[in-house]
Amino acid sequence: MSLIRKSKQVIKSSEITPESVYLNRRSVLQTIGTLSTGLAINLFANDSISANENQLNFSPNTGYSTTEPINSYEDITTYNNFYEFGMQKSDPYNYGSQFEPKPWSVKVSGEANKTGVFDLDDLIDINALEERIYRLRCVEAWSMVIPWVGIPLASIIKKLQPKLNAKYVAFETVYRPKQMPGQRRPALDWPYIEGLTMQEAMHPLTIIAVGLYGKELLNQNGAPMRLIVPWKYGFKSIKSINKIHFQSKQPLTSWNISAPNEYGFLANVNPEVDHPRWSQARERRIGSGFFGTKQPTLMFNGYAEDVANLYSGISLRRNF
Repeated sequence: MSLIRKSKQVIKSSEITPESVYLNRRSVLQTIGTLSTGLAINLFANDSISANENQLNFSPNTGYSTTEPINSYEDITTYNNFYEFGMQKSDPYNYGSQFEPKPWSVKVSGEANKTGVFDLDDLIDINALEERIYRLRCVEAWSMVIPWVGIPLASIIKKLQPKLNAKYVAFETVYRPKQMPGQRRPALDWPYIEGLTMQEAMHPLTIIAVGLYGKELLNQNGAPMRLIVPWKYGFKSIKSINKIHFQSKQPLTSWNISAPNEYGFLANVNPEVDHPRWSQARERRIGSGFFGTKQPTLMFNGYAEDVANLYSGISLRRNF
């Protein structure tokens, strides 16, 4: 069954947290932590952070890893975009404990020789896991550095043997409104869908992550498997994937449907193309607070040397 769908639903701009608001909220929380450690602990009292903390065996991949300082574990596990749990940055942490990531299966369909329903262990070789420290960039002008644990998406695609006419691969997030309260609201046309060109999907930088900081993914971070494409904006990092679909035509994806003038299919980090409601030229690192120093946004998020050739002859201003 194709993952292409059309919808008339449009997410309201008011539903998307403005940069000034979410940075100020983060700054307030940091101030509370400084004033009262006990209060901060109570503020973040939730089982989501410890639910999936099984250690993973992996090999470090220094060839693709950045040497920039990584964000703290708290930064990355308590402050997330995962609208399936709610629109606020704290919602995935607060409500993620309701989600059950085990057991897990993935439905593969479309233009591939091997389709059907696969257990997670059939797709992910746990003996081939590697850790890569990647920069990620959100469209709202903040960035982060995270040690991800996973495998190249290309290794999964090769197992599934896509046909020659498979030019795109689409991904779909699981639909469980009972466990994911954000899916009970029509903020987007659920379930969430994202897609890549086959060249992007097969690029060695693209991975399927099953862990971070050496441990299994937490629910709020996309357990049990999520996409990481480090040269693209964060909304390409689809979480809790349970469907993969190979197709010949470009898929319609959730944000392209909801706000096509703001979120293009390619979604490459490009400081020269502003979002309609804010500049993309500079970014602030998560955890630095409202008054944290901003830094210039790098073309392709700093991975231009590796991926610029994928877009030769394509206008990245028109194809954003």
